[in-house]
Amino acid sequence: MDTGQGSFGQVLLITAVATIGGFLFGFDSGVINGTVDGLRVAFNSQDVGTGFNVASMLLGCAVGAALAGTLSDAFGRRTMMIVAAACFIISAWGSGVAGSSAEFVVYRVIGGLAVGAASVMSPAYISEVAPAKYRGRLSSI
Repeated sequence: MDTGQGSFGQVLLITAVATIGGFLFGFDSGVINGTVDGLRVAFNSQDVGTGFNVASMLLGCAVGAALAGTLSDAFGRRTMMIVAAACFIISAWGSGVAGSSAEFVVYRVIGGLAVGAASVMSPAYISEVAPAKYRGRLSSI
């Protein structure tokens, strides 16, 4: 990779975009805590059901992280990061329009798949595009 300033700027932009997945995970974890009472009322659920609605994203995270390496080797990290971004969008939309607890859980799991995949693929993608001199610093972002 060319180590000129224009090239480094492009690497910084790629790094910033690739790290959005981690931001979305933290953001989602934070905002779901504020909706627990609303979920309980909206889906008329008990504490266990409400807890599962909130925690279901973690099931998708585990699966997404487990499959991300194999899928990104087969289809490419960039392609799979685009798929993960689409899953984020589908999850956000679906969680907002879900009419039942089961439907909400499905969309949360889809979001979890994206989070798990992004958490594995983002650092790998960044390390592939970053110049050797900055690879460690940018990958740890």
